[in-house]
Amino acid sequence: MKFIDEARIEVIAGDGGDGSASMRREKFVPFGGPDGGDGGRGGSVFAVADRNINTLIDYRYAKKHQARNGENGRGSDCYGKGGDDITLRMPVGTIITDMDTGELIADLTEHNQTVQIAQGGSGGLGNLHFKSSTNRAPRQKTEGKPGERRMVRLELKVLADVGLLGMPNAGKSTFISSVSNAKPKIADYPFTTLAPNLGVVRVGPSRSFVIADIPGLIEGAAEGAGLGHQFLRHLQRTGLLLHIVDLAPFDEAVDPVAEARAIVNELRKYDEELFGKPRWLVLNKLDMVPEDERETRVAKFLKDFEWDGPVFEISALTGQGCENLCYAVYDYISEHSDAHREAEAEDLAADVRFREGQAGGAAGTPVEPQE
Repeated sequence: MKFIDEARIEVIAGDGGDGSASMRREKFVPFGGPDGGDGGRGGSVFAVADRNINTLIDYRYAKKHQARNGENGRGSDCYGKGGDDITLRMPVGTIITDMDTGELIADLTEHNQTVQIAQGGSGGLGNLHFKSSTNRAPRQKTEGKPGERRMVRLELKVLADVGLLGMPNAGKSTFISSVSNAKPKIADYPFTTLAPNLGVVRVGPSRSFVIADIPGLIEGAAEGAGLGHQFLRHLQRTGLLLHIVDLAPFDEAVDPVAEARAIVNELRKYDEELFGKPRWLVLNKLDMVPEDERETRVAKFLKDFEWDGPVFEISALTGQGCENLCYAVYDYISEHSDAHREAEAEDLAADVRFREGQAGGAAGTPVEPQE
């Protein structure tokens, strides 16, 4: 199925039915009085997060989604039937934005999370409601309210703990297939990966994290070159970026340092917040470097690249160094997830104290656990 991560649709809630102005007319019932029922409410439009869906392709061509109108009220105190709601199933990670106002309607981050994106109109009142001691035969009624109508933008940002960065053919797909359950297409030509891939890396029976691989970046990606710029948004929810560098390119004219700098520059151009995320350097394809040259080549690269952060040396093809990297990533993600939850709890407690004061005043390939 084609991967689509952006769509624009129109959602139209149903109109409420009109109230009825009816009088009770029966044999042997003089002065029957008003018996007009209310109109039914219009159907609403809901969005539901579904973890079994991973693309917005259903909304690329189906642009209009409309709920049914409520039925009009009738005599004999008959109320109109409410319009049926409609539910739009979307991938977990979808952001829904009102295109006219820019309002963030919803951010679907959990399976089965349900939000209303267009509210149906309320039904009109029948003349039954206008009866009084001075008005025994009212002819008043009200019309149903129109349903909400919106143009909304759907944007999918995949939910992953770790994101992979790198030039085409740096070995990102080989790495994710080596350590997780993902099975991306792998070949010896650039841009083999045309859409994001997600994989679950398991480092124990109940310990895992999710990793995202996006198409490779090239210089000028922030201005629209290549494919990677279309998918950088999928790294915005990650907590850690792994910058994978091909340390043994087949073309001797290719400079790994220049390519690594190009990736960093494109990241900065695209989004300063994304550029500021924690980033680790992963030097790949060490199996292609003669063993007696590895230490020298790695040291020279780090010096020329002026890198003083975490660095890992691996071979995604043979698996060398991948296990240690996965354990380090899991430890980092776990530590910072706990810190994030504690910070959220503190913020919530502070908010509660403030309000009280105001009142008073994703099964994967397991990595063997370490001994």
